[in-house]
Amino acid sequence: MTNTRTIRGAVLNKIGADAPFAESRPITIDELELTGPAENELLVRIEAASICHSDLSVVNGSRPRPTPMLLGHEAAGVVEELGSGVTDLEIGQRVVLTFLPRCGECRECRTDGKLPCSAGSKTNEEGVLLDGTKHLTRDGEEVKHHLGCSGFATYSVVDRRSVVPVGADVPPSIAAVLGCAVLTGGGAVLNAANLGPEDTIAIVGLGGVGMAALLTALAVDNKKVIAVDANPDKLTLAREWGADEAYTSAEAAEKGITADVVIEAVGHPRAFETAFGMIGFGGTLVTVGLPAPGAMSEIEPLKLTARAETVIGSYLGSAVPSRDIPKFEQLWREGKLPLERLISNEIALDEMNEGMDALSAGTVLRQIIKFENA
Repeated sequence: MTNTRTIRGAVLNKIGADAPFAESRPITIDELELTGPAENELLVRIEAASICHSDLSVVNGSRPRPTPMLLGHEAAGVVEELGSGVTDLEIGQRVVLTFLPRCGECRECRTDGKLPCSAGSKTNEEGVLLDGTKHLTRDGEEVKHHLGCSGFATYSVVDRRSVVPVGADVPPSIAAVLGCAVLTGGGAVLNAANLGPEDTIAIVGLGGVGMAALLTALAVDNKKVIAVDANPDKLTLAREWGADEAYTSAEAAEKGITADVVIEAVGHPRAFETAFGMIGFGGTLVTVGLPAPGAMSEIEPLKLTARAETVIGSYLGSAVPSRDIPKFEQLWREGKLPLERLISNEIALDEMNEGMDALSAGTVLRQIIKFENA
C-alpha cells in the first residue's frame, strides 16, 4: 500500500440510536486515516454522494452492520490514484461507486445479474473490500467500510470492481444516483420485469428507488404506468412526471387496481401485501425493497396457482453495473431519463444526522452531499 492521507467522513458509531438522529447524533463527522490503494484498487476523490434508505437502515438498526463504520454507498467521484493492476482507468476519470462488487468468478456471478455475488456479499457484511483489505482508521482504531464504498467522505479507496466509469458530461450528482437508486429501481424495470409490449406496470412506493423505477418505465415505450404511495404529495409528483394513474394503497385496493407487472420498492411487509394484491391475471410482482430481518407478510398462496402469478425477488435490480450503468447514462444523455428530478436538495456533510431524519420522514427523495474538494 502507498502513503496514508487524512480524510473527513461520516462515521456511524452505534446502530439503533433513538430518533430524531439530529438529537441522538449517532453519526459523527471525523478526521480519519486512509491508506492508499493496494493491487486492483483505486483512490477516488468524492464529488457527490446521496443518502439512501439502505444507509438509514444501518443507522436505525434494521440492517445490522459492524461499527464504527464510514457510511455511504451511493456516490461518484474522480480517480486520483491507481493501484497496481488497474490498467483500464485513467487519473481524472469520473466513476460511479457501486455497492455490490462482482468477483466475476463465483456461480452467482454467472447468472447475469439474477443473483448477487457471494464474495461481494460476504465482504460487504464484514465491512472490508472485495479482496479483504482494510484502509480506514480513526485515532488508531479500525473503521469498517460500508458496502465496499464508504462514500460519505472526501476520499475513498475502492476495489476496481466497485466502480463503473462514466462520461465527463455526466454531473457528479447524476453519476451518484446511477449507482444505487437507478440501478435498483430502473434495473427492476429493465432486467427483472420482463415487460411485454402491451403490459401495464405499477410502482408501489415512491421513494428514490421507486421514482427511479417510474422514470425508467416512462422512458421505455408507451406503457401505462400506475403509481402507488401513502404520501399524497408523492402521488401528485408522479402525475406531474407522467404517471397515467396514481393512488394510495387504500384507493388501489378499493378500486381493484391491477397491473401486469408490479414493482414493490418500499421494503415493508404491508407494502408487499399491497403489491401482491395488485398483481393482474398471469402477472408478475418484482420486489426490490429490503424489509427488516424477521418481518412477515400475509398473502393468499392460492392466487399464485389459480391466477398463474409470479413473485420475483430482485437485488440491486438484477443489475450488472458495468453493463447497465452505461444504458442508463445514455438514456439520461438522450433526455429520456430526467434523473435530475430525483434530487430533492443539497446538504452539507455536517448535516448527515438531519438528512437521515428527513429521509425517515419521507419528505425527500435524494439529498445530495456536495464536498468542499469536489
